[in-house]
Amino acid sequence: MIPWLQLDTAQVPDGGGQLRLMQRGAEFSIMAGSIELMNSRLSGSEEALATMVCARLRDRPKPHVLIGGLGMGFTLRAALAELGPDARVMVAELVPAVVAWARGPMAEIFKGCLTNPRVSIREEDVGGPIRAGRAAFDAILLDVDNGPEGLTREANDRLYDSAGLNAARAALRPGGVLAVWSSRPDQNFTQRLRKAGFSVEEARVRANGGRGGARHIIWIATNPEVCPPGPARHRPA
Repeated sequence: MIPWLQLDTAQVPDGGGQLRLMQRGAEFSIMAGSIELMNSRLSGSEEALATMVCARLRDRPKPHVLIGGLGMGFTLRAALAELGPDARVMVAELVPAVVAWARGPMAEIFKGCLTNPRVSIREEDVGGPIRAGRAAFDAILLDVDNGPEGLTREANDRLYDSAGLNAARAALRPGGVLAVWSSRPDQNFTQRLRKAGFSVEEARVRANGGRGGARHIIWIATNPEVCPPGPARHRPA
């Protein structure tokens, strides 16, 4: 048995603990303490997060997609494979070391997708682009933490509470999609999505795609074809 080697560590901002990059032969793992957040052998549900949503964008001209969380790049690569040459994909990654790992020891896994001309990388909390954009995105894909119940960083809860979901809806174009990956179901989150005005579907997908593995959840929340109302403005008398 080949032993695991620790290649690097990184602190998650705002007291989110420490991430560890591990390698065993050609296999990589990113750990939070003793909990494995992702593994290079298990990509099925992260790929499904992109393919299930981007297939809905095929008829949209110049689709703009925001991905929250770079991870091991499975969602990004799947999105690029599904989207056309006129698409734009912004990736927001909170931990700069994760981007460095993607360009360094895990470069072979990423297969050059970080230099794809359709891709831009932002080293920041995905909440920033969400709050800054109004009707800016055709899809927002969130693979942040372990789902709506934050594991590594309490601040992630702001993405999934009522205010965060309202901000995500405002950042989406009419008919746009917010998709959220989670390691387990959460009926309270489903209800919050509906209260925020989304039409909601839940998909159960395998961690290793058709080859099995743990069951993960993907929420697909569609913004109505009418933009959410903006802040009230006073007209001059």
